[in-house]
Amino acid sequence: MLAAIVIAVIKMLVLFAVLMLFVAYGTLAERKVSGHIQDRLGPLYCGPHGFLQPFADGLKLFFKEDIVAKESDKFLYFLAPMIAIVPAILAIGVIPFGESITLFGRKINLVMTDINVALLYLLAVSSFSVYTIVFGGWSANSKYPLLGGLRSAAQFISYELILGLSIMGVIMIVGSFSLVDIVHYQKGMWMVVYQPLAFIIYMVAATAELNRLPFDLPEAESELVGGYHTEYSSMKFAMFFLGEYANMVITSAVAVCLFLGGWYSPVPFLSWVPGPIWFVVKLVAVFFFLLWLRWTYPRFRYDQLMGFSWKYLLPLALINILATGGVMLFLQGGI
Repeated sequence: MLAAIVIAVIKMLVLFAVLMLFVAYGTLAERKVSGHIQDRLGPLYCGPHGFLQPFADGLKLFFKEDIVAKESDKFLYFLAPMIAIVPAILAIGVIPFGESITLFGRKINLVMTDINVALLYLLAVSSFSVYTIVFGGWSANSKYPLLGGLRSAAQFISYELILGLSIMGVIMIVGSFSLVDIVHYQKGMWMVVYQPLAFIIYMVAATAELNRLPFDLPEAESELVGGYHTEYSSMKFAMFFLGEYANMVITSAVAVCLFLGGWYSPVPFLSWVPGPIWFVVKLVAVFFFLLWLRWTYPRFRYDQLMGFSWKYLLPLALINILATGGVMLFLQGGI
């Protein structure tokens, strides 16, 4: 019993450390990718090729003057940035990074816990993110942050519905809500082959849930000054961005599990490469796509954002579910 508790604690610490490392260098990757897209170099002076820039940013923000909005609701004002990263920390516990490894004669599964309703758990946890923005926008008692918070509530409700519908086809095919079962099902063929439309819808809806361009209407610097975090500074300001990049990592990891074969090799002759390495390679590829997307497309207008969700993505998601069910029924001889 004691050994199991120790292993669980070590797993939690390792997962948290890996997540924070991804988040730190995700910010550097963002600046490097944007720099090359815009024909410039990005950070160069902190360490070789700017490799120590995340540490410099953290040090600067830690010692930066902390300004508190005078008329704010202090409890929610301080709570909002504190809970920004909580959804990602809760979600990483059900992400499988591989099958298992043997250390000191003990078999260790490369997932914190394999629950049979992992997808439902992830949807529940991801919906928690909206409170960070709504609390931050409302508690500041300022007009621009309030508008950002209101926009966020409507955007999250709209695109979380689409996100849930996009994965229904995967659940129907596999017959399980467990991410481990879904990855095992893809040993021979990735789910993106069976569900290409669902993958596209998932990525679009997930980008909107992350508040990333072209769906960053809760921030919208050109019209809301910065949106929900306008009245934040120092480490409280940084916590919002830590939450954003942590959620990007989780979103990328879930996409890998659902559609890209998890830890399985894309080609048989490279199956000797350890599964966790393949998982990380795929995760980085999806993460890079999210960065690339941000610096490629302009921001939607808010009416376009909502119309795109209800007029286009919702019907497409429902059509995908109907088509998946029809094909499954046909293959089972029901038609």
